[in-house]
Amino acid sequence: MKFSNVIGNKKAVDQIRRLVDEHRMPHALLLHGDPGVPKLALALATAQYIHCAHHTAGGDSCGVCPQCLQHQTMNHADTYFSFPYIKKGDTTVCDTFIEEWKQFLSDGPVENYEHWLSLIKNDNAQPQIFVAESNSIIHKMSMAPYSSEYKVLIMWLPEKMKEDCANKLLKIIEEPSPDSLFILVSDNAKGILPTIYSRTQRIELHKPSTDDIARYISARYGVDMQEALAVAAPADGNVIQAEQNMQRGSESKLFHEEFVALMRMAYMRDLKSLKAWSEGIADMKREKSRRFLDYASRMVRENFIYNLHVPGLNYLTREEQAFSSKFAPYINAANAEPLLKLFQDAADDIKANANGKIVLFDMAIRVTILIKR
Repeated sequence: MKFSNVIGNKKAVDQIRRLVDEHRMPHALLLHGDPGVPKLALALATAQYIHCAHHTAGGDSCGVCPQCLQHQTMNHADTYFSFPYIKKGDTTVCDTFIEEWKQFLSDGPVENYEHWLSLIKNDNAQPQIFVAESNSIIHKMSMAPYSSEYKVLIMWLPEKMKEDCANKLLKIIEEPSPDSLFILVSDNAKGILPTIYSRTQRIELHKPSTDDIARYISARYGVDMQEALAVAAPADGNVIQAEQNMQRGSESKLFHEEFVALMRMAYMRDLKSLKAWSEGIADMKREKSRRFLDYASRMVRENFIYNLHVPGLNYLTREEQAFSSKFAPYINAANAEPLLKLFQDAADDIKANANGKIVLFDMAIRVTILIKR
């Protein structure tokens, strides 16, 4: 992983690059931010930059030296990993799941906790970092570096570390050997035990911009920027959500068709057809119907903005744009906010286990009134 592969957070990348270049890298660095903000990728890029034999100050790791090649296959001798796992006996440690971990890292630059749970085949057990892992870490970090100046331990989700594990690691984190570096990566810094948190230097990572995420989506999935922007914008800086939006391409197409049908039937006040439509949406089941209502809200916002005639403000697929070019005038200052509230109220009612068919038909009837304001 190179710095150039990290999505967004260029200021944090520059800060870490300077720390390494000026030999001021803290013994324990905490990278933290919301779930969906790529942080583990930056930790991996930092370790590779530290170990790269040919990196240039202010630049990036070379990507071709033996050290970089070992990083790219997750086999660097002086890079260790610690992460939440499921206990299998008294002596289970992270290395029990090292193959699953390598798969996790190779699947993409964004750390998706739900994906990790699927890889370790977790059912009901709560993954944690147990006390046996602390003994393994102490052993690894007490050895001399094999091929580099520094040993680096990357710990993902230290907030899931059990207290007895944290207590055993306190001394080695607070007073490590000069050749040892710890990089902690957290989705919830407030959940880290204070004794560990207080011993770290902290860098908060922020949500990547819509453009940053769109460029990543475009490169990863081979779509043009217009399609990528339409996927990235609703994710609101959450790269995991953007990827899920991309992977739900067929679902988005279905939602668009259902939204168009709703608006056309509402405009014609075809109550019989709207009743059948509401039953069809309810048959999607609870979570999918709520995702449709989220989509409907987005389309209302996008069509309201479309009326400003500033293309750079809209994030629509080509299919959505073709529809909005004719539909947008029907969304205006008089009905945009009431429509958004109507869709949100319906989503809340469905979440509260209300009868979906009744909720959606009532909503559809109200749309017939609002669409002609």
